[in-house]
Amino acid sequence: MTSHQNTQTMKPATAAKKLGVYLEATPAEFQEGVVTRAELNALQADPPEWLRELRREGPHPRPVVAAKLGVSIAGLRRGGVDEPLTTTQIDALKQERPEWLEREQAVQADVRKEAARVKELHAERAARAERG
Repeated sequence: MTSHQNTQTMKPATAAKKLGVYLEATPAEFQEGVVTRAELNALQADPPEWLRELRREGPHPRPVVAAKLGVSIAGLRRGGVDEPLTTTQIDALKQERPEWLEREQAVQADVRKEAARVKELHAERAARAERG
């Protein structure tokens, strides 16, 4: 029996998602090829200038925009934000504080409080079950 090692590859869209960047803003050679697991690990460990610039300035994909604004992806959609935003645009929204952003941040804060409450409840139940 011989040992056969396959090289794990992924589509550029998957790699971009794992890197937290907007695919359409990446270089053409990244978009048109496949990315191996080793290449992805190398990009994460020692990002080239284009990747550092994208992470710093954008445009950013929806999950990154949502995280930077402290809202959910659905909250972005409800606020009318459907396209990727740059860091400058995100900072401008933070300064403007539109009504939808404040509302969605409050919703997200409530969601986090509820998640913490539920986690604490589960921990208490687990502790009671261990005791007895």
